[in-house]
Amino acid sequence: MTVSGTDPTLEAEREHLRRARADLRAMREHTLSLDAQGGDHVSTEYLKAALYRRAKALEDDPSLPLFFGRIDRVEAGAPDAPAEGQETFHIGRRHVMDGNGDPMVVDWRADVSRAFYRATRADPMGVVLRRRYGFADGDLTSFEDEHLLDTSEADITSRILTEEIERPRVGPMRDIVATIQPEQDEVVRSGLDRTVCVQGAPGTGKTAVGLHRAAYLLHTYRNRLARSGVLVIGPNQAFLHYIAQVLPTLGEVDVRQVTVAELVGSVPVRAADVPAAAALKGDARMAEVIRRAIWSHVAEPAETLYVSRGTRRWRVPVHEVAEAIAVLRERGDGYATARSLLGQRLAHRILLRMEAAGEITDDRVQNAVARSRPVKQYVDQLWPPLDPVKLVMRLLGDPDLLATAADGVLSGDERDLLLWAKPARGPKTAPWSQADAVLVDEATALLERVPGVGHVVLDEAQDLSPMELRAVARRAGSGSLTVLGDIAQGTTPWATPSWPDALRHLGRDDAHLEVLRKGYRVPAAVVGFAARLLPLIAPGIAPPEAVRSNPGRLDIMAADGDLPAALAWVAADVAGRIGSVGVVAADDTVDDAAAALTAAGVEHGRLADDLRVTLVPATLAKGLEYDHVIVVEPARIVAAEPSGLRRLYVVLTRAVSSLTVVHDAALPEPLSGPVSRPEPVAHQDV
Repeated sequence: MTVSGTDPTLEAEREHLRRARADLRAMREHTLSLDAQGGDHVSTEYLKAALYRRAKALEDDPSLPLFFGRIDRVEAGAPDAPAEGQETFHIGRRHVMDGNGDPMVVDWRADVSRAFYRATRADPMGVVLRRRYGFADGDLTSFEDEHLLDTSEADITSRILTEEIERPRVGPMRDIVATIQPEQDEVVRSGLDRTVCVQGAPGTGKTAVGLHRAAYLLHTYRNRLARSGVLVIGPNQAFLHYIAQVLPTLGEVDVRQVTVAELVGSVPVRAADVPAAAALKGDARMAEVIRRAIWSHVAEPAETLYVSRGTRRWRVPVHEVAEAIAVLRERGDGYATARSLLGQRLAHRILLRMEAAGEITDDRVQNAVARSRPVKQYVDQLWPPLDPVKLVMRLLGDPDLLATAADGVLSGDERDLLLWAKPARGPKTAPWSQADAVLVDEATALLERVPGVGHVVLDEAQDLSPMELRAVARRAGSGSLTVLGDIAQGTTPWATPSWPDALRHLGRDDAHLEVLRKGYRVPAAVVGFAARLLPLIAPGIAPPEAVRSNPGRLDIMAADGDLPAALAWVAADVAGRIGSVGVVAADDTVDDAAAALTAAGVEHGRLADDLRVTLVPATLAKGLEYDHVIVVEPARIVAAEPSGLRRLYVVLTRAVSSLTVVHDAALPEPLSGPVSRPEPVAHQDV
């Protein structure tokens, strides 16, 4: 049962919360009082930065509870009702200890906390009692107890857990540490050496799972990841703004979050490709075309190398130069790295001749020969330095270079599709597209090594082209990834057809694939309506299993020839409900929707404005969620792009509590039938 009010046990827990907050303040004050003194200026500044980050991580947010659960456990082999040996752990967002070093709150990522999420009556994991807490504005208001050794009780649903999952949300995404489910916890606690791909239908929490896995890895492998870092890659800035506070709330403030465009942003993007050209530039075959274009600059030696030193003239014959070049090409080093070694290889050949003639040599002599003008000029002629930006600019503007590099790889029509309409005058004025920027990134990696990080979280991965996936893989280096997405939500012309394909381009064929089916956020009414599109857009993907007690609300409203008036009426009605509101329209009708909201007196903002009612272009809705969603004219959303039905599926599944569809044109055929009304899921108090 749920206990609230002035129960003595509840008062004791409130006192524990007060003491824990006081101990957290003491921990932060102690950190701020420390004086950073290193062995030198650099070490001192490093220590200061580390202390600052530590103090930042210890900041208390009074609106959030320090702990959300508790377990009482015994060691294996203890009696069923132990009188001693029982331990109590309060589970929270961070570790808090008292003045004696004893834990007041245990970090949710600690190994002992695993049992809070996974213990069942069938496998209690040593847990005698699991307690969940209800909070309001950071104050403890109630608790529920679950006695896992009492086999006479049936498994029932926690009201506190249900209410936390279904609670209306305004503003950015929050952490889900209080509501992580066992199948989600399996992914979160996967080791650092393992790449995990999560196929998750809308509302299954795949984004939150990926972020919490990053937080878990940073806690568990702190020393390793402190050196190499963690990178989160999202589809757009609106999405990154939405998730920005999840990791800082969990005490992780040093994680870089970027879009793919920012990841490869080495040229000024000022043009847009037609879909066919963009898809071709994203094709994995382009990696071979670029590789050929780069290595085509290495010439076959035709003249002997002569180097004068002192009174003698030394030579390296053509066949030895060709042999040195062949060895360097076969090593697999980048173009620039191999080029830098050629001068040393040629200098070494000269040193062998000098030693045979009785001259004294050492490394300094070899370096001097390698840096001599004749050797440098000879290397430049055979193996010229390349700039990745200029190389790709030439490749896309020079039919002859493209024909040579793409021979046998691309057809003539494909080569014509790649070429720019007219030659670019320079890198800064070239008509670069986003797909071109990815090609430049590929060229850069083939010329020189790209540094990687220890772990990469890649969200909405189904929308990336093979070339974009290769760019992400380079940032992961030899580290692991958390790959998140939903095949059914792929909306780009180059969207991946299957996860094995995507993982192959990421170089992680052995990744573990985890499928999340339970939809904790999207209600049954919305899931059932949106799932009508799945047979057309993703026949092999099953819809999520809605497990919420509240089936949600679905309303379909015909505008009868006056769409602005219908939208104004609906928006005014929905804006009076509790929770966030997202009004989603086709990109080219967003301004019309804004005018209708203004006419209705509904205060609203665009993305990143953090107002309760947000106007969202359909192409930027992916990954976001709102308690109430109003979808304006689905037919326009479908007609706006080749993957319009997939885009509509994404838009419809942004709703957490209610979905209202306002339309004047006919609904897409799969959505035009009668709407069923699912019954609420019954639950009991624990």
